[in-house]
Amino acid sequence: MSDVTNTISIPSGVTVKLDGLHLTAKGKAGAIDRTYKMHGVSAKMSGSNIEVVGPLREANTLSAHIRNALNGAEKGYTQKLKIVYAHFPIALEIKGKQVVIKNFLGEKQPRHADIVGATKVESKGAEVNVSGPDRDDVGQTIANLRTATKIRNRDSRVFQDGIYPVEG
Repeated sequence: MSDVTNTISIPSGVTVKLDGLHLTAKGKAGAIDRTYKMHGVSAKMSGSNIEVVGPLREANTLSAHIRNALNGAEKGYTQKLKIVYAHFPIALEIKGKQVVIKNFLGEKQPRHADIVGATKVESKGAEVNVSGPDRDDVGQTIANLRTATKIRNRDSRVFQDGIYPVEG
């Protein structure tokens, strides 16, 4: 199978350090430090570009991950969520690296969701903003919120309370 070379340009304002498959990108939105474990693929710096060489699938996958890291360091990622409830008002409280969900379906015990990495969660009324430099960490934090508000042993067509993505 022949190798493919993908060239990724580094945006201005982002400093990149590449050591094998270990990438460190720093920009105005934050810093990302990640090691990619991929066989048969190599990445190297050439001026203000990063060249990824390897089989088509692996090279395209690694290129997409690097592009996401560079965009995250430059602009960051933001996702808006909405708190939806029918009767019992849901209250969110951010404590360190956890989001505490109070009064979900009138439950006395609060539910907890972890905040992953350098992600920031802000709650204002019925809107929740999740933002951070790492796309994977932002997505995992949202998944943790959705999992914490999952309704079990009830009809999901009737009980539609929860935290839902609105725009991203």
